[in-house]
Amino acid sequence: MSILKLGLPKGSLEETTVDMFARAGYKIDIQSRSYYPSIDDPEISCVLIRAQEMARYVEEGLLDCGLTGYDWVVENGSDVVEIAELVYGKVGRKPLRWVLAVPNDSPIAGPKDLEGKRIATEAVGMTQRYLAKHGVKANVEFSWGATEVKPPHLADAIVEITETGSSLKANNLKIIDTLCETTTRFIANKEAAKDPFKRKKMEQLALLLKAVLAAENRVGLMLNVHKDNLQAVLNKLPALQQPTVAHLSNEDWFSLTTVIDKDVARDLIPELMSAGAEGLVEYSLNKVIL
Repeated sequence: MSILKLGLPKGSLEETTVDMFARAGYKIDIQSRSYYPSIDDPEISCVLIRAQEMARYVEEGLLDCGLTGYDWVVENGSDVVEIAELVYGKVGRKPLRWVLAVPNDSPIAGPKDLEGKRIATEAVGMTQRYLAKHGVKANVEFSWGATEVKPPHLADAIVEITETGSSLKANNLKIIDTLCETTTRFIANKEAAKDPFKRKKMEQLALLLKAVLAAENRVGLMLNVHKDNLQAVLNKLPALQQPTVAHLSNEDWFSLTTVIDKDVARDLIPELMSAGAEGLVEYSLNKVIL
């Protein structure tokens, strides 16, 4: 039987990834100290690998596919196939940025000012390519962590990943450029992507994982409405396509079902009730396939 070798990110994305797979219908069990989780699909085998290394192992064919950040694909210069973009992280659901930052009182205003300076970062390759693009020579050092505290005494500048920039501001740093914007990507080995079984399996996984993410910011609505108020309710009711409208046993009444963005529900529900909706039920969604 053919097996799809799937790499799952070890570390900050691990718990979120396992939860996302659970909502997609896959139960992943990670035993303490084990790097080989079990999954309730006999056609998939899993291994936990740090996101920083994932693209390299996928490119070499040691894994058929895996989930990692686009930044680490860029950092490793890996030649892989992208199956899907999955915008999720440890906490938020927004893209992250690798930025060039310096102390607030630094005279460095752009990449040209980095000539001969010391830069601390985890993304050494990305930073070196950035400097080369601008024709600048600088000393790029690998940072093992706590990168924000290194300027000005241990480094002149840093290249660090951020979502809001709040940690940089707290350490009296300012952003002067963005090197890369990154989201989680489902990537595949080139040869594995040509294999009909593996490609189909990967596309099925991608479909379900994207459906889970699409459902996070949406809710379902069910409601009843009298025929006299039907159009007024429909005029207020957004939908992914069009709401489903069905007759009840009493032909003067209709049942409506739709999906809406979660952040509009609190304002929309009172408006629907005022327009004549009754028996309204809001419910969570597990998957939304667009």
